[in-house]
Amino acid sequence: MTWTVAALYRFTEIRDLDAMKRELLAFCAQREICGTLLLAGEGINGTIAGSEAAIDDVIDELDRRLGIRQGELKFSQASARPFPRLKVRIRPEIITMRAPEANPNERAGTYVTPQDWNAVIADPDVLVLDTRNRYETRVGTFRNAVDPGIESFTEFKDFVAETLDPARHRKIAMFCTGGIRCEKASAYMLAHGFDEVFHLKGGILQYLEDVPAEESRWEGECYVFDGRTAVGHALEEAEWHRCFGCGEPLTPEETQLPSFEAGVSCTHCIDRLTPKRAAGLRMRHSQRSSR
Repeated sequence: MTWTVAALYRFTEIRDLDAMKRELLAFCAQREICGTLLLAGEGINGTIAGSEAAIDDVIDELDRRLGIRQGELKFSQASARPFPRLKVRIRPEIITMRAPEANPNERAGTYVTPQDWNAVIADPDVLVLDTRNRYETRVGTFRNAVDPGIESFTEFKDFVAETLDPARHRKIAMFCTGGIRCEKASAYMLAHGFDEVFHLKGGILQYLEDVPAEESRWEGECYVFDGRTAVGHALEEAEWHRCFGCGEPLTPEETQLPSFEAGVSCTHCIDRLTPKRAAGLRMRHSQRSSR
């Protein structure tokens, strides 16, 4: 079976979160959907997978309820089941930043289409900013982009406060995987005095789908939050793996190192792996493999 993967989000007010969770969980479970949907008062975010017909049903339902087609919606394919199970969760935010002033329903940066992105980031007066986490930027990024070196998106606020200045950095073009982090990041920066803030509409995934490889300024692959680990141009699956123990993306060469044990450890986490945790991970990996 080829799995259809739908990555989606929309900032829109949701009032009865408990009812929405129950109804979406039942609707998706009936269609054997896997993946995660996050609900908050500010909207919906998630990546789900299933048969093409099942995903079509879910998208139609989400559009009827939340107008998801007015938000961001991207489709790709996976050769193997990309998620172990279905989860529908209620969260304070659909992408955690902990900055109330970062409200995309009130303000956001200027969208740049993938077709116009190369021209924007070629401008020497524009600071090109990757808003993703360190382990994601290691897999790939845009040429000459600034990597904030953060471990989680909540640290982005500190990076801005410590590194950027509205008086000096007058034009900023930011990007992320699917666009959602840039919605909040751009709202945050506008609230803190930055005048011209642009962000890539649809994120890296839309760029890799729309822009031919020979015209691309992207280097490497794009980390994704499912069983594929990473995708390249045309959203084709890339030859990256993921350490089950720590979640780090791994090259094929890193899986051949003595530090790598499937489901347990890799070169990035072996030094901090305790015997107790190793035993627990081995048991969990054995259980997953036997299913």
